[in-house]
Amino acid sequence: MRIQILGAGKMGAFFADVLSFEHEVAIFDTHPERLRFTYNCIRMSNPSEIADFRPEILINAATVQYTIDAFRLALPYVPESCIISDIASVKTGLQSFYEETGRPFVSTHPMFGPTFANLGNLSSENAIIISESNHLGKVFFRDLYNSLKLNIFEYSFREHDETVAYSLSIPFASTLVFASVMKYQEAPGTTFKKHMAIARGLLSEDDYLLTEILFNPHTPEQLELIRKQLAYLLAIIESRDSAGMKEFLQEVRKKIV
Repeated sequence: MRIQILGAGKMGAFFADVLSFEHEVAIFDTHPERLRFTYNCIRMSNPSEIADFRPEILINAATVQYTIDAFRLALPYVPESCIISDIASVKTGLQSFYEETGRPFVSTHPMFGPTFANLGNLSSENAIIISESNHLGKVFFRDLYNSLKLNIFEYSFREHDETVAYSLSIPFASTLVFASVMKYQEAPGTTFKKHMAIARGLLSEDDYLLTEILFNPHTPEQLELIRKQLAYLLAIIESRDSAGMKEFLQEVRKKIV
């Protein structure tokens, strides 16, 4: 199969590497210098080159800020029969964009990234396939994600946004609040160092990505839960309520079993 990838960033290069041994792969990026570390694939820096390649499936791996812009740049050179796809962690505007194009599409979200995941062993990582997607596109990505040993879930666009608000917004917000009150520790403990490593990894991500995930319309209700629990914990601590603390800890342990 001829597969066109848009974007030679970390995820674009990862998909090119994974797919190039079984498919004919081309990767396009408007910045030619980003193509230096890709191999076993056709490198493109001019969108008109896509027309000659005639891809059967297009994977948009541009950063979330430019996902739709990358589609608009490439689509004039893509056959109408080509299945277009995104791997964006934020789906804002994509459902209406796909409806506007009228093209077959498949939207997925590999819920791992180069910052934290062990790309050599993804058996503990997850991926979401959007249920409104084209059937053949879903089959392609299901086979691909199965080959990577990912745990696969199928959600609608709305269910995806709700899941992202829960699984990403809560840890993102919690980590940002933790980091915002930090000061230099001469002798940090193990737990502190682990939290700091997570915070540094999170803050190495693109500001637009962090913003869009936190601006998910379902995020405020999740943050309100944090606010309430934090207020409850603060009240227990201020009153030195040992029985209340024991009960709180027991309830927390139940949730992480």
